[in-house]
Amino acid sequence: MKIFLIRHGKTLGNEFGRYIGTTDESLSSAGVAALKRITPPAASVIYVSPMRRCIQTAEILYPNQMPVVVEELKECDFGDFENKNYKELSSNEDYKAWIESGGLMPFPGGESKDDFRDRILQGFQKVLMHAKRNKAEKIALVVHGGTIMAIMEAYDGGEYFSYQIKNGESCVLELDNT
Repeated sequence: MKIFLIRHGKTLGNEFGRYIGTTDESLSSAGVAALKRITPPAASVIYVSPMRRCIQTAEILYPNQMPVVVEELKECDFGDFENKNYKELSSNEDYKAWIESGGLMPFPGGESKDDFRDRILQGFQKVLMHAKRNKAEKIALVVHGGTIMAIMEAYDGGEYFSYQIKNGESCVLELDNT
């Protein structure tokens, strides 16, 4: 099975370098314009995070396909860092400790990396079972950067942060149908 992992288009929060996880932002006008210039990969089933930015991206890229919403594919809950950028957090002791941990500490008031990964992989298993039942050979997931990094780390074997991609970009994961 060929799986296209597509990061949603830009939001205003993304444009300002903010941690946008649970904030249900719409795409920015620049994000919409950039997506309209993309020719998406062909896929028989489209899966999306329930967040507005992912649903809007799927509607632009795949206007004639009804996406399947998978709750577990939401972005990480950044807790106290939500909707803030590194400049706003630079004097925050919790943020400094989180950076020094290499991003491995739980977000204060939010999710830990392990809990996030486990939730994402549970949702991804739902996607794979649904795709298999529907005999889909090519599928697309319109999701978040963190979601893509968690899936790729688990299935491709690289380091989590090495899978960072920009808004509107995609990567491909191929899995055996066994």
